[in-house]
Amino acid sequence: MANAAGVCELIFFVNGRKIIEKNADPEVTLLPYLRKNLLLTGTKYGCGGGGCGACTVMVSTIHPVSRKILHYSANACLLPICSLHGTAITTVEGIGSTTSRLHPVQERIAKAHGSQCGFCTPGMVMSMYALVRNHREPTMDQIYEALGGNLCRCTGYRPIIDGCKTFCNVSNIKKLTVLYPYLGTVNSQSAK
Repeated sequence: MANAAGVCELIFFVNGRKIIEKNADPEVTLLPYLRKNLLLTGTKYGCGGGGCGACTVMVSTIHPVSRKILHYSANACLLPICSLHGTAITTVEGIGSTTSRLHPVQERIAKAHGSQCGFCTPGMVMSMYALVRNHREPTMDQIYEALGGNLCRCTGYRPIIDGCKTFCNVSNIKKLTVLYPYLGTVNSQSAK
């Protein structure tokens, strides 16, 4: 939005911090902005074309009609910062860390050994975090869909899925493991 002096101000939030960018470059995407301008390097540069999900962040915005907050995951390498006016961005640094406290998504993926080299982990965590913000007990289909844009070359996905499925309703998992035994088993303690 242009102010009285004719200066365009882009206003958005990153991890709760208000960002005001004057005359933002319309060609700059969120990924280099986070890494270079804000020094938030947890969001990784993988492919630069939206194919790997290493740069996944959560975008929160208010629906114009219902006035409800919507959360969705997005590839920071594809988001022009000029499209973010009025939004709130959450990066992996904004949900927890080893110095403060890990978020349950981070903790459960780690406990399931869902990280080997760790490069894809921030993107996986943010995709799952956005899903859990919208659905406290997601279904396995929702988990598969949420992680569908994330590429991991090390783990084979099973330990990542094992960590994520602990958010599911236990009865839904038990039904699925009868139909799809390769999903593994879950006891009631590990699911909550």
